[in-house]
Amino acid sequence: MMERSRIMNRFDNWQKPEIKEGQLTKYNWIVRHADKLVLGNRTDIGAFTYLNAKNGIEIQDNVQIGSHCSIYSVSTIDEKEGRVVLKKNCKIGSHSVIMPGITIGENAIVGAFSFVNKDVPDNVTAYGVPIKIKGK
Repeated sequence: MMERSRIMNRFDNWQKPEIKEGQLTKYNWIVRHADKLVLGNRTDIGAFTYLNAKNGIEIQDNVQIGSHCSIYSVSTIDEKEGRVVLKKNCKIGSHSVIMPGITIGENAIVGAFSFVNKDVPDNVTAYGVPIKIKGK
């Protein structure tokens, strides 16, 4: 219970960061197509994370994204496109890559260094290259 209180206190004075097209935020992450990013409350996005929101990225409340992640709503390599949705309370481990058209479920945990090329359901832990569901 003490850990939960400490985390909530960390967000007591949370404010949405100013996001400017193609420029680092004060937390050192960057967004392309910033007008198509929907950012929920009490989000935590790690330094050096890149978001390409050309086809939309929705990050719901209380989402945590580790440092050095890449989230793509478009891929020029295989021409995939699609909105990415990170649902409430999900957590994305550092250095993970999320491909276009993916939804990460509520309370889901994606382990570090994962390649997310398929949806992750609510309330599961998943990790790997490519990602595999490992448990509830």
